[in-house]
Amino acid sequence: MEQRNWKIIKFLVVALIAFLVLFWVRKTIRNEFSRLFRENSLNLAYSVSAIEPELLTERFPEILYYISYFDGIELQNRPILDVVKSLPDYEYGIENVLYEEFYISQKTVKIDEKQYFVIFSPITKDYEVMGIMIQLHAAENVLKLFRTVDIIFLIVFLIFIAVFSISTFSIDPVTAYATIITFAIVLTFILYPLYEAVRMTFMRTGTFTTKVWKTVLTERAYLKSFSNSILLGTLTATLSTVIGFLFAFMVTRTNFKGKKFVSFMVNLPLISPPFSLTLSLILLFGSNGLITKQILNLNWDIYGLDGLIIAQTMGMFPIAYLTMVGVLESIDSTLEEAAMNLGASRWKVFRTVTLPLSAPGLLSSWLLVFTNSIADFANPLMLGGKFNVLSVTAYLEVSGMNRLDRGAALSLLLLLPTMTAFYLQRYITSKKSYVTVSGKPSGRIVEIVSPSLKKTLSIIVYLIVAFLIGLYSTIFMGCFVKNWGIDYTFTLSNIVEALQRGRKALVDTTFLAAVAMPIAGIFSMIIAFLIVRKKFPGKKLLQGLVLLPFSIPGTLLGISYVIAFNKPPIMLVGTAAIIIINFIIRELPVGVEGGVAALKQIDPSIEEAAQNLGAPPQTVFSTIVLPLIRPAFISSMSYTFVRAMTAVSAVVFLISPRWYHVSMQIYNFSENLKFGLASVLSALLIIIVLSVFGILRVVVKRSEYLQKTII
Repeated sequence: MEQRNWKIIKFLVVALIAFLVLFWVRKTIRNEFSRLFRENSLNLAYSVSAIEPELLTERFPEILYYISYFDGIELQNRPILDVVKSLPDYEYGIENVLYEEFYISQKTVKIDEKQYFVIFSPITKDYEVMGIMIQLHAAENVLKLFRTVDIIFLIVFLIFIAVFSISTFSIDPVTAYATIITFAIVLTFILYPLYEAVRMTFMRTGTFTTKVWKTVLTERAYLKSFSNSILLGTLTATLSTVIGFLFAFMVTRTNFKGKKFVSFMVNLPLISPPFSLTLSLILLFGSNGLITKQILNLNWDIYGLDGLIIAQTMGMFPIAYLTMVGVLESIDSTLEEAAMNLGASRWKVFRTVTLPLSAPGLLSSWLLVFTNSIADFANPLMLGGKFNVLSVTAYLEVSGMNRLDRGAALSLLLLLPTMTAFYLQRYITSKKSYVTVSGKPSGRIVEIVSPSLKKTLSIIVYLIVAFLIGLYSTIFMGCFVKNWGIDYTFTLSNIVEALQRGRKALVDTTFLAAVAMPIAGIFSMIIAFLIVRKKFPGKKLLQGLVLLPFSIPGTLLGISYVIAFNKPPIMLVGTAAIIIINFIIRELPVGVEGGVAALKQIDPSIEEAAQNLGAPPQTVFSTIVLPLIRPAFISSMSYTFVRAMTAVSAVVFLISPRWYHVSMQIYNFSENLKFGLASVLSALLIIIVLSVFGILRVVVKRSEYLQKTII
C-alpha cells in the first residue's frame, strides 16, 4: 500500500513539473509569434498611415480604418470607433498617438463575426500630429496559430501523462503502449476524418445549417445518381453472383478439364489495375473499337449502363467465385449421393440439396459484389458516359465545382448502402458453418450434372475465360499499335513515350507502395496480436474500428482526408505521408483479418513458455509470433503493395504535382485518346503485380489467408 501511495505522489509531482515546463514553452512560443506579428503589423501600419485617405481602400482593401482630424473632420467610419472605444486600453492608445507613437492594443475586437487587431497610428504633416487613424488588421490567421500552439501543448501533455502513467502503474507496459498508440492512430485516421466530413456538411459557413443535405436529398440530378448506383450495383451483383457460382460449382463439384488455368484467370481481375479491363473494353467496343467499328461496323459503343455492367461483372465475379468456392467445398457430397440413391433426379438434388446449402454463400457473394459495385469509381469514371453514379458525381463536385460540402454529403449518402451490405455480409459469414453434418465426409465428388449439361456449362466457362483472355491480350496488343482505331501499324514508339511521360508517376507509385507495404504488414500483425492474445478495455470497439475502412467507399475516405488534414494541427494534404497513410488504413482490415485467422491456429502455450523463461512481450512477438504467422504477414504486405499500385478512388483526391499516381496517369492518357500509352502503363502494372504474387508463391507456397482476404 505504501509503495502504491509513493507511486501516486511521484506521478503527481512529475505531472505538475511537466505541466509547468510545457506551459512555459507554450508561453514562450506564443510571445515570440506575438512579437513577430507586432513587428510586421507596425511596418504595415507605417505604410498605411502614409497613404492618402482616398487611396486607402484601393491599396489596402483588407484593412478597416477610422480617421479623425483635430479640425473635426472624420473619415470612414463611425461604427468602428464605437467598437474600439470598448477596449480597456483605448485611452492609452490615443495618448500614444499624441506623442507620435504607434500602439497595438492588447485585445482584439469583433466586427461582422471576424476578429481584428487594433492599431492606433498618428497622422502627421511637417512633423506635427494632425489627427488619429485607427487601423483594424485581420487577426484570424494569428489567432488560429495561437490555437494550434495551445492544441499541440495539450496533446503533448496528454501523451506524456499517458506514457508516464503506463510506465508507473501498468503491469504490462508494452501492451498498454501498443493499445494506446493503435487507438490513437485509428481515431486520428479513421474516425476523425469521417467526423470532419460530417461536420463539413452541416458547418461549411461556420454556422449550423441543413442546406447542403436539403440540396443533396431533393435535387433531381443527385437522386438520379444515387438510384443509378443502386441499379448498377443490383444488376452487377446479380450477374456476378450467377457467374461466380457457375465457376465455383464447376471447379468444386465436377471434374472438368482446365481447373487450375480457370482458377488462375478468375483471380487475375482481382489483382490487375482497375483501368485495365475498362481500357481493353474501350479498345474493343468503344467509338473506334476494333470490334464495333473495324470488324462489325456497329453503331454502338461501350459507354453507359451496358458497358459498366460488362466491366464490373468481369472485374467482380471473381469475388463471388472465391466466396462460393469455400461454401461449395464445405458441402458433404454424401448428402447429394444419398438423395440420388433415393431416386431423386439430378435437377431435384441440385434444387433441394445443393442450392439451399449454398444459399448463405450466394447471399454473402451478392452483398460483397453489391458493396464493391456501388463504391466503384474507376469504371464509371471512364465508361459512365451520361450514366452518372454517385461516386463520380461526388468526385466532380469536389474537383470540378470545388464544393467539398456537397462532395462529402454525396459520399456519406453512398456510405449507407455500402455499410449496410458489408455488415450484413459479415453477419452471414460469421456463422460457424453453412451446413450441419455428422460423421466423416466423403472425399469423392458426386457429380449431379449430366454429361451433356456439364459439357454445356464447360463451354460457357471456357467462353467467359476466353473473353477475359481477349481483354487482357488487347491491352498488350495496344502497346504496339500506332493509333488504335485509325492506324494499326506496328510500332515501339508507345513504349518509349509512355516510359518518358509516365516515368515519374510509375516511380512515385512504386516508392509510395513500397513504403506502405512493411508498415501495413507489421501494424496489422500487431493489431491482430492484441485482438487475439490480449485482454484490454475496448477490444471489440478497436476491432470494429479497424474493419470500418472495408465498408467506407474510397471517394468518402479521400474527401474526408482532404477536409481533415488540410488545416492545423495536422497539415498533410499534398505530401507523400497522406498517400501512404491512406494506403495503410485502406487495406488494414485485410492484414488484420489474415493475422487473426493465423493466430487462432497457434497454441498460446508457445508464447507463455517464452514469457515464463523471462522473454519480454516485444521479444515474444518478434521472435516467436511473427515467424509463426509469416504467411499472413507476407500476404498482408503483398496485398497492400498491390492495392497501393492499383488504387484510384481515394488517392485521386490526394495526389499532387509532387506525388502522382500511375492509375491517374493511365486515366489521363485514355481521356486524351492516347490508348497506346495507357496500354503500356497498364501492361507494366500487370507485370509488376504478377511478379509480386509470383515471389509470394515462392516465399509462401500456398497462403490461404491471402485468398480469404482478397474479398
